[in-house]
Amino acid sequence: MQHFRNIFLSIFFPRPLPGPAYEIVFMKYHKPHLPAFSPPVRGRGALDNPSGRFEEKRLEKDAETFNALLEVGEEVFEKQIPTQVFRDTSRTIVTSNDSPDVGMDFTANPYRGCEHGCIYCFARPTHEYLGMSAGLDFETKIFVKHEAAALLRDKLSSRSWQPHVIMFSGITDCYQPLERKLKITRACMEVLRDFGNPAVIISKNHLVMRDVDIFQQMAARDLIGISLSVTTLDPKLSRLMEPRASRPEMRLRAIETLARAGVPVGVMIGPVLPGLTDHEIPAILKAAADAGARSAGYVMLRLPYGVKDLFQNWLTEHFPDRAEKILRRLREMHGGKLYDSEFGHRMHGSGQHAEQIETMFNVYCKRYGLTKPAKLSTAHFDRGAGTGQMGLF
Repeated sequence: MQHFRNIFLSIFFPRPLPGPAYEIVFMKYHKPHLPAFSPPVRGRGALDNPSGRFEEKRLEKDAETFNALLEVGEEVFEKQIPTQVFRDTSRTIVTSNDSPDVGMDFTANPYRGCEHGCIYCFARPTHEYLGMSAGLDFETKIFVKHEAAALLRDKLSSRSWQPHVIMFSGITDCYQPLERKLKITRACMEVLRDFGNPAVIISKNHLVMRDVDIFQQMAARDLIGISLSVTTLDPKLSRLMEPRASRPEMRLRAIETLARAGVPVGVMIGPVLPGLTDHEIPAILKAAADAGARSAGYVMLRLPYGVKDLFQNWLTEHFPDRAEKILRRLREMHGGKLYDSEFGHRMHGSGQHAEQIETMFNVYCKRYGLTKPAKLSTAHFDRGAGTGQMGLF
């Protein structure tokens, strides 16, 4: 038994043991819950890595052990967690969507998980279907669809495909840091350009500027619309909420670059965090309009499944003075709950404060000349473009 204990401790605690405090570590079987303590991890959004809602096994560290380690100067967790990349062997890239809230019938996700690490990301629970956590796993274990462009080409070549706008992306950011090296999204854009199939992009990364050459060619045929997601203009707050997304000024620079190139570009305030960022809506809209944005949209903070616990833990750590105010406003918008998944309600909420945010957004959009995104064209679609075959007409 002692031998087993030593092996166990050497795996989970490779540093020299300072004393008996390490003995208070045990395995339990229970449903996920809000951790009692979580040291910040440099460069990551989530403070913890809870087990998924489909997993029952969880390693839990006793709070007294944690405090004892801090007293002797031990680091309980590493300051940085490297990103791990896995191959995604999915045989499809385009997914149909029946949600009336999204506004797009089809989405494409070149990646699963997102290095940006946005603490509020509604897509975090998708990692639980992979047997992983919605916490740190979501932002440190990224699945890559290396064959995405080929799969997209096959889809658009298929006789069953009728041209539709495809949104990049639904549950990830297609221009997250990995894209700089892998260029998977760029390859997909080249396919869409060749076939004449329209697409919209929503991203928090100024890397989207890199592909302006492709976007110019698509814009000439009304095939592309791009929105930069800006949640705050405060760089410190942005770094806490979205640790590896581009700084706000870089996203505004991306808007300016795309606008000057003649590419339709807008701003998406996604999400609005009531009590934390909602007061910035006028300033964000003005900054985006000044940079050349033509359109604007917003969505309210959404906290499905385990994201509720992750967000509350983050909020208590970084904004203990206003945490209760923020959570109270969220509950007011969702009938007393932190989240309501009902279509037609979940994206904007309801109640007095939700109405105030909507009114403020509409007023300042009108003031700065921001409209809804323009409709894209499917008239240029050419199924034979990817096969080398000439069209019939």
